[in-house]
Amino acid sequence: MSEHTPLPDAGRGRDLPMARSMCWHCQSEMTGEYFCGRCVKVQPLSKELDYFTCLNLPRKLNLDEQALEETFYALSRSFHPDYYATKDESEKAISLGNTALLNTAYRTLKDPVQRAEYLIRLEAGSAKDIRTSPPADLFDEILELQEDLEEFRSLSAGESDARRQELLEKLQVERQALEARKAQMETRLREQFSRWDALPSDGAVTGQAQKDAVLTGMQEILSNRTYVKNIVNDLVAATSPTGEDGRNIWH
Repeated sequence: MSEHTPLPDAGRGRDLPMARSMCWHCQSEMTGEYFCGRCVKVQPLSKELDYFTCLNLPRKLNLDEQALEETFYALSRSFHPDYYATKDESEKAISLGNTALLNTAYRTLKDPVQRAEYLIRLEAGSAKDIRTSPPADLFDEILELQEDLEEFRSLSAGESDARRQELLEKLQVERQALEARKAQMETRLREQFSRWDALPSDGAVTGQAQKDAVLTGMQEILSNRTYVKNIVNDLVAATSPTGEDGRNIWH
């Protein structure tokens, strides 16, 4: 087995943030390569490395999923701990650390919602952490829904069957409506993705104002979507009966 799998051209000699400016083994100067050009030892990636840079992708939201996957698997082969089973403890630790960072980056960027949430944190910092909040136009409706859900939960099987059935049917209708609303939010989110990707990247003041507007718009959609998703999950849990074997039998 070779010492490491060669990286694709895009992954060689990139100016990536490394944990050290010199090779930890031979002290040669490092210029961003994953492996030292002199002793060919694997180098630790910086913990400050953002996920887009880690996977050789632009900071965009409509990603080339094939490029994402190809880069991920190429780097995975290079950093996989199996290649370092007979190496010293330093190389083993670096391999594990790089692999953990790579796996987290891939999982985050592969999922569109996690990708958007990560981009917001990356661009706007912790002040823009996504918080759940109900859509303003659904506030009264959701309050009524929660009251119905609480009443439904309080009625045990065999007690007030007619009322339970009435509430069940009503909650199922509400669930379908909320799922449709969530789908609409995801459509709006994809539109924001395209708006973000079309923004200029020259750092101009006008460009920054546009970036802030798109980030704020995405944050609001994500916040509302998370809230609606949680309500839908509550409805599913409360209204989906299970058989004795624990499997969901409600279709």
